[in-house]
Amino acid sequence: MKRILSYIIILGVAAGQYACNKQLNALPDQSKVEENVILDLKGAEVALNGAYYRFVNGGDDRGVPSTITANDREIFPGRLSGYVEYPYGGGDLTNITIQAESFSILPAWTNSYMLVNAANGVIKGTEALPPAKISDQKRKEILGQARFLRAYGHYRLLSYFGQFYDINSAYGALLRLEPVTSNNISKQRSSVKESYDAIMEDVDYAIANAPATNTSYYASKWAAKALKARILINRAQPGDYQEVINIGREFMGGSPYSLEADLRQLFINKGIESNEVILGILPMPNQRSKADTYFYFGPGYVPTQPLTDIFKGDPRANWVLGDMSGSVGITKFIGPKVEHCYVFRLTEIYLLTAEAIVRSGGSVTEAGGYLRTVMEHAGVTDFTAVNNATTADAMLIEIYKETVRNMICEDGQEWFALLRLPFATVQSIRPAIISINQYILPIPRTEFQRNAQIGEQNPGFNK
Repeated sequence: MKRILSYIIILGVAAGQYACNKQLNALPDQSKVEENVILDLKGAEVALNGAYYRFVNGGDDRGVPSTITANDREIFPGRLSGYVEYPYGGGDLTNITIQAESFSILPAWTNSYMLVNAANGVIKGTEALPPAKISDQKRKEILGQARFLRAYGHYRLLSYFGQFYDINSAYGALLRLEPVTSNNISKQRSSVKESYDAIMEDVDYAIANAPATNTSYYASKWAAKALKARILINRAQPGDYQEVINIGREFMGGSPYSLEADLRQLFINKGIESNEVILGILPMPNQRSKADTYFYFGPGYVPTQPLTDIFKGDPRANWVLGDMSGSVGITKFIGPKVEHCYVFRLTEIYLLTAEAIVRSGGSVTEAGGYLRTVMEHAGVTDFTAVNNATTADAMLIEIYKETVRNMICEDGQEWFALLRLPFATVQSIRPAIISINQYILPIPRTEFQRNAQIGEQNPGFNK
């Protein structure tokens, strides 16, 4: 696909054909995309860039075009997991007392549906193009990327707002498989199994048809495989763990990616240009969104005591956490690449592979080997805890701890790794969780006001 992703084009597309109200499920102009934009290959590419604009949470940050990603995908799950906090007050994320009217949950819901809706516009318009207007190969590559984006958006919705951990639950995602119009805005949510089936259909299509290689800020077959591994570890159905292992070994044995020799250099100097990054977010010129999110007024967000404790004795404590205007802040991203964001890194694949080996009854020693490899690349030299983890339960705890230390504030990895542990362990790590109902969030109240057919609220919450 032509590299037409200039952020000027993206902003133009987003402001026009792809602009939505920030109202939940508000009718977008996207119903006109097929006629006005996707008339040929170039139109399909421009529309796809508009969907990527939604993927990066593109917007205006006090007059500066920015990828407004940090709060939604980095701070939000960090606060849910109890490792990151706003220093000037607690709140419903700190205590996990979120309710349907809570403002804090709206970005995770609204941004995901804007992405899904934009992807749907690309899919519908590109599928409708006659063969004379687009080659079969280009059509498949564009659809592969669009379906990856739709799968990513739907999976975020399922994992944050649906009982993703129970395949038999009726509380799945509200699936949107076509652009929203006045005729279909009212829709019932799907079951968890139906949600996984639809998401996996998109992921498998992306694996088969997305470009084999792409720049690190566009989706590829490898990004789709990474998404599949992330989904399967949580779906946890027969054969899922083995497939995660297979994906992991494929990455390690035949992918264009390799672990960064010095993890700190990835964040400080290399950013998404690092050969470890499978998919990342390239900032717009001169943006300041993330820097302000983390560092404004001294440290904008600070590590909690549990996060400080988990870094005790670890060499990364000296640069993941550090001094910010006299207070301890999250300094992991400080450097020329501060505004870069990371969606999938090879480290995650190593950690998921190790976890899948243990959960499938495989060799704890083999899993420990993958874990030590990741830690070595992060500068760790003391592997006593890993070497002493000779049981499955002990190894899972070590994998969880490394996930926190290595991937804190990276697309929710610390939160979902926590929720895969036994409930008693989750409670001991995150005492605010007193019920499994708190593993997911309530559907925002505004959705019930606009969509009478959606169904019941998630258990434990009011509409």
